[in-house]
Amino acid sequence: MSKDRLTTGDFTEENEPFALFAQWLKDAEGAEPNDPNAVALATVDTDGMPNVRMVLLKGFDERGFVFYTNFESRKGQEILGQKKAAMCFHWKTLRRQVRVRGPVTVVSDEEANEYYASRPRGSRIGAWASKQSRPLEGRFALEKAVAEYTARYAIGDIPRPPHWSGFRIEPSSIEFWHDRPFRLHDRVEFRREGEAEGWSKTRMYP
Repeated sequence: MSKDRLTTGDFTEENEPFALFAQWLKDAEGAEPNDPNAVALATVDTDGMPNVRMVLLKGFDERGFVFYTNFESRKGQEILGQKKAAMCFHWKTLRRQVRVRGPVTVVSDEEANEYYASRPRGSRIGAWASKQSRPLEGRFALEKAVAEYTARYAIGDIPRPPHWSGFRIEPSSIEFWHDRPFRLHDRVEFRREGEAEGWSKTRMYP
């Protein structure tokens, strides 16, 4: 797809956002040198203070956008507590951005198990060894934990830790932004009231 596809008056013929996102992600996979699926994830703690960090998108469909993490981590605890989050994809090479907001649910055990089993063995060991977001007294302590779990699961399957799974942001809004000259950017927001509802599409001032 041309970088200029979205300069048309109606911002493409798409009336739902997932097909458009799929095309943009495909374009990013061909243009971005590293991690085209990287996305900034924003959450809020119990005091109302925001947090943001980069994660990797591991799947999406009409139900929403999926990523995986340690539920005992800071972001895991914030999402479990607030049940909502936001994402921002930025593909600098393509001069495009996508923002996603909505409630969050936990993926099924079947989904989490399937993805966990697809990870490299070292990453599966790491999910056990890392007490994510908690103080670490030194690098040696982490390496020791990795060695202990490597020995424990030296043979056979490595089970998924009970505290490690996935979240799905079920978007209530998805906004597409495309850079244009003189900061007169193309910007369109898709919104819906619920998963069973249709999408509305609104062009926004840049």
